[in-house]
Amino acid sequence: MRLPLFVVDAFAARPFAGNPAAVCPLRRWLPDRTLQAIAAENNLSETAFFVRRGAEYDLRWFTPVCEVVMCGHATLATGHVLFAHLGARAKHLRFNTKSGVLVVTKKGRGLALDLPVRAPRRRRLDASWARALGRAPREVWDGLFAMAVFARASDVGSLAPDFARVAQLHDVGVIVTAPGAGRVDFVSRFFAPRAGIDEDPVTGSAHATLVPYWAERLGRTKLVARQVSRRVGELECELAGERVILVGRAHTYLEGTIRFSA
Repeated sequence: MRLPLFVVDAFAARPFAGNPAAVCPLRRWLPDRTLQAIAAENNLSETAFFVRRGAEYDLRWFTPVCEVVMCGHATLATGHVLFAHLGARAKHLRFNTKSGVLVVTKKGRGLALDLPVRAPRRRRLDASWARALGRAPREVWDGLFAMAVFARASDVGSLAPDFARVAQLHDVGVIVTAPGAGRVDFVSRFFAPRAGIDEDPVTGSAHATLVPYWAERLGRTKLVARQVSRRVGELECELAGERVILVGRAHTYLEGTIRFSA
């Protein structure tokens, strides 16, 4: 069997930055075990698989160890592949996913990704957070992901987590965040050891939680975010009612073919 494969740096100002995602167009769905095996072989934080259905696309995402319910950067990467390589002419690309319909639109030199809001709720802070993260946050929240809020960007950047303990904090993943400085409104990092990703470089789905939190705290609906992982990524963010709009750029790193025996 031969399948096309693209690797795209998403939410990246330049190649070799942002978050790399594999994108695999399919004519029909393959067995889940095959999709999972491909994602494990790619060994990137996410591999996106999509099948065209009329004017829309069915889209799924797999980490090296499991399927996930939402992935922003791999959705942006999929939109980039369709626009840049597969001749998509529609103004808006609509993806049917486990998180509902997600939309990718061309916006200037970048792409805009429309996600549903995943607003967090406050939870009790206990000593397990300091043990897992290496420093106690000021407050913690829960939702699609857990979220720990720190006082300063330097607190977030200097964290050296114990990932075995981080895995006990939440079933999916943990966001850490703090106010930014200058043109950057807030910074973040994202840890998901249970999903096989100790640290994700730039996490679009985490911003479905981060943006409503910071929009309320800062009193603004338009924000600039920076994920301060080693690769670093920047996102322009907007809270639009019950939706979060993320704008970023994408760069193709690799175009190739997967070969295996079915």
